[in-house]
Parts: sequence; C-alpha cells; structure tokens
Amino acid sequence: MKHPLVPCLASLIALAATPFAQTPLKTELVASGFQKPVQVLAPPDDRGRLFVVEQTGLIHVVRDGAALPTPFADLSGTVAQDPGDVGLLSIAFDPAYATNGFVYVSYNDDTDEHRSVVARYEVSASDPDALDPASATILFGPLDQPTNSHNGGHVAFGPDGMLYVGLGDGGSAHPPVYTCPAQDGALFYGKLLRLMPDGSVPADNPFVGDPAVLDEIWALGLRNPWRFSFDRVTGDLYVGDVGHLQIEEIDFLPAGSPGGANFGWEPMEGSGCETYGLGCDPAVPTCGDPALTPPVHEYAHTEGCAVIGGFVYRGCAIPDLRGAYFFADYCTNRVWSFRYDGTTLTDLQERTAELAPGGGLSIATISSFGEDADGELYLVDRLGGEVFKVVPDVPPPFVDLGFAKAGASGVAPELDLCGLIGSGETATIRLRNAPPSAPVAALISFNAKRVQLWGGTIVPDVATGYFEPAVTDATGSLEATLDGVAGPVQSYVQFGVLDPGATFGVAFSNAIRLDYP
Repeated sequence: MKHPLVPCLASLIALAATPFAQTPLKTELVASGFQKPVQVLAPPDDRGRLFVVEQTGLIHVVRDGAALPTPFADLSGTVAQDPGDVGLLSIAFDPAYATNGFVYVSYNDDTDEHRSVVARYEVSASDPDALDPASATILFGPLDQPTNSHNGGHVAFGPDGMLYVGLGDGGSAHPPVYTCPAQDGALFYGKLLRLMPDGSVPADNPFVGDPAVLDEIWALGLRNPWRFSFDRVTGDLYVGDVGHLQIEEIDFLPAGSPGGANFGWEPMEGSGCETYGLGCDPAVPTCGDPALTPPVHEYAHTEGCAVIGGFVYRGCAIPDLRGAYFFADYCTNRVWSFRYDGTTLTDLQERTAELAPGGGLSIATISSFGEDADGELYLVDRLGGEVFKVVPDVPPPFVDLGFAKAGASGVAPELDLCGLIGSGETATIRLRNAPPSAPVAALISFNAKRVQLWGGTIVPDVATGYFEPAVTDATGSLEATLDGVAGPVQSYVQFGVLDPGATFGVAFSNAIRLDYP
C-alpha cells in the first residue's frame, strides 16, 4: 500500500526546480563462493532472502550476504554434469509461493540424452529454507536433446499467471541431427512454451487446434533463448536470443500479446539473413518475410558472441533508471541498457565501465541477471562464483540509528529508505514487520532528542516535530513517498506501531537519519 508521507515535512523545505543528472552506478558484492551460478532471484514479496542457482544442481539461500550452510535443494544427483549448456538451468517461484510453496525447476537429466525436464517441487512443510526432494512432479518432458548446446532452459511466470519455458534449437548447426527445428511446429526445439501451472495446455494458446503445431508452443523461431523476462510493471516480454555467426538479438512482445510470433531463426539471424547455408527441411518462411517478428535491438559479433537477456529495472533505489532494460554479453562481459516504448528504442548506453570493471569488483563472466522482491537488479558471475547488486554510486541517503523495540511477535518493526533524496528526486520510506492493519504514527523532526517512553527509545525530538497517522497493510507493511528537497539538512524519522501484544501495547521501529545533500 502506498501512503503519501507527511505533507508537513515536504512543506518545511522548498523543493528545488533543477533537474538531476543520471545517477552513477556501481556493483556491490552480495555473496560469493558458488560453483557455476547461473541465476539469482527471490520469491514474490520475500525481502529477506535471495536464491542462487548453481548449474551443478544446488540451490542456495542467501541471507545477510552469505549462503546458509545447508542448500535449499541438492539436485546434483538428478541433473546432468556434462560440460556445455546442460545441468540445472533455471527455477521459478509460483506467484502464490507464500501460500502454496511451489517451485518450478528446469534442468537436463542425468542420462545420455541429457533430456530437458520441467518439474514442480514443494517447499518443506517443516523448513522454509529447504525444498522437499520427494515432492517432484514432472510437468514437461523428458525431451531428448541432440547436443549439449542450445538447450535454453529458462522458466518464468508471466503476468497472466502462466508458466513460460524457453527451449533452444538443440544445436541445429550440427547436421544431420536436426535441421531448422525452430521452424518445425512438430518439434519443441527453438520455441517458447506456455503452460498452466500444473503443466497442462492453456485453452487460449495460439496453436491449439492446429495439427501442424504442438499445442504447448506460444512462439517459435528462436535459436537459444537463454534468458527472458517480463517487465513487472507493464507485462512486456523481452527475450535475449543467442545468435550464431553474426548477430545477437533482443526480441520483444508487448503485454497482452496473443502469442504465435515467429522470431525468424532460421532463415534469419537478427534482422538479416542467416548465411550458414544448411537449408531447411521442411521449408520455412523466406528471409525478410513480413510475417516474421524482427528484434528490437541487435549487435554484431564484433561486440560479443552470446547475449544475456536481463530485466527492465523497476526498483526504487535508482529512480532515474526505472524503465531501462539491462542486458549483457557472456563472451565480452559488456553490459548495456536501453529504453523501449513498444515502438521506439532510445537511450542505448554501455554500462560496462560502471558495472563490470576490470579491476576492483571484477566480474569474470556474466551468466544471468536477477531481480529481488523489490525489483532491484543483480548480476551473476558464473566463473567467479559471485553475485553482485547494481547500486547507486552515491553516498547512502540515510543512517540507521537503531533503537527499535520488538512487538508481540518478538520482531521489531523495520524502517528503511529506498531511493535517493535531494533536489528533484523521489524516495520511498518503507516500514516492514509490523502487525497487519495496525495504526502507526510517523514521528518526524529536524532535531534528535532520545527519550525513553513505553519501554523504548524515541529519537526524533517530538517537542519540535510532528506526528503523522497511518495504517499498515494486510502484510504489516507501509510505504510512503518522500519528495526530494534542497539541502543540506538532516531530519529524523521513526515509527510507533500499535501492537496490543507488545509491552505497553506499542512497538517502535528503528530510527533513521535522512541526510539531504
């Protein structure tokens, strides 16, 4: 729930009218020591944990910058250990994970054919940091893979609640096993599938009833869609499709697309004609056919050789980057971003010097991007075994002064700020871990005066400050918008929460000091 923060605070200091420059970026090491990590993500609304997926079969829970001693899951005895694109490739949390505990796992099995499998697991009933190994239900596959490359393997939920599965063409450049399978509707290779959460076929899939195309197929003509993502605000789909000899591409479909798109591989590589010369049997559309969907962005192999599709940034830590799509190249470790409105691509920028420098926090090979529950962006370093977070390269906007008092559950309400404060900027004050639907009072002052009250410590000087009432949402959270102001000035914020089960019936959050530049 959004709540406008204390108009009295905004009125005390006049907003400056000058625009702000683009926020400089850097990478911050989150956790390390992993073996071939290929994905980082978080369940919906789970702000205390990150999950790191290793290609070798382990899934780790990361808290406070370190992996827990026991993995969330160990599937190393189930997944293929061959070199190449095989192994544990991706997981996805059910949109209702908080209530059903479903985790969807995409991997190659440990057989000679290293078959592609999508299975659903359940979290342990006794341990939220463990997957129940006996709960596996296979939803798709096993699908034989002709080679150990171009297996795709990404899984993600779309805004429609459906499970999307990306599959590569299985190595179509290795005749005579398969020739142009991405254009063959009778094969799953080189496709994007759309499934119900139980693995069944949605009735509105675009090829249902077409005898020439498998019902599960939602889009075709892909070479190796290693990573794709849905914009969490608009629902638009971005696909990073790994190219062959010439071109890497980013494909796009707007939210609400009915599916059925053909992205052109092969006969096309990017917006041009594929020149390997295999030919296709059965025949496929000719190069340049207007029915094919061209990429919205592409780059030549002079800049890289394997695109790593990323995410549209929707976090709150870097407000001026919201709406920018980030992607990278696995071979050259270069990072870029652009904006796309469904028609026009703008603001293409290289971010390598900021996010993957050669010295300091050096990133060896970017294998994936990731998002946490708040939409903040992460980079996965496969060979370095590390996970990095994209953060603003500016002084921290607040200082945590402590002095929290626990509530009835034994947990203190937690207060922080996400975003940047200062002239022309907007940040978000966030309260977590409070009782649901609880009355709260924001205590705000430009002076600090620590006072003992109701078993806790109040930091803001309430004699010169203000109280602003509000109510937490059903999850015990509260978010309030804080407009940027002209500094330099400091202010102090703390929340008191009505909690009948707490000592004296009140819990206090930690106090924070906001430092306006």
